[in-house]
Amino acid sequence: MKKILIGVVLTLAVLFIYRSCIERREEQSILKENSMLIQEQIKKVSKLIVSEGHFAEVYNYKDSQQLFGPLLTADKKALVVVNAEVTVAYDLSLIEFEMDEKTKTLRILNIPKPEIKINPDFEYYDVSSDFLNQFNADDYNKIKHNVNASLLKKVESSSLRSNAENRLLSELSKFLLITNSMGWTLVYGDRNIDNLDAFRFLD
Repeated sequence: MKKILIGVVLTLAVLFIYRSCIERREEQSILKENSMLIQEQIKKVSKLIVSEGHFAEVYNYKDSQQLFGPLLTADKKALVVVNAEVTVAYDLSLIEFEMDEKTKTLRILNIPKPEIKINPDFEYYDVSSDFLNQFNADDYNKIKHNVNASLLKKVESSSLRSNAENRLLSELSKFLLITNSMGWTLVYGDRNIDNLDAFRFLD
């Protein structure tokens, strides 16, 4: 009777261990499948999103140089009309992330900053200069630098920048959807991301 009892106990123990191993393997298999699926979704999201806009600028350039003190000045001036095509882009292939299968956590380490590109077209009107203060390459470079700086300020405060950010959030929402659907936690920085508005602190 004891031998039968011992045999039953050993059989149950073996079955329990076998079942535990099978369940563990199945759980690990599911985790790996989930990890691969999440990585595949991230690859699909990883693209360049771009917002485009058009800006115009009228710039008055003037330079005066004193000759022989304040008694005589040599002036040069120009009226510059600038039309610029501007793009604000996010290269999502540069997103850095890591996955922790044990805690089922997708941690976003870095989101790329926007790339602002300004392509201006300069048209010069009413260009005039005195003989002793002629236009040169430095003047044109100074005009381009000042115009680009002015346009950049306009872009930063325009709806073009906010439109690009909204498109970025739309793409990042896919990370949230996939992690939520699979029971994972999405983390950026030191914060858990449980809704789309939580991403808005990245500025």
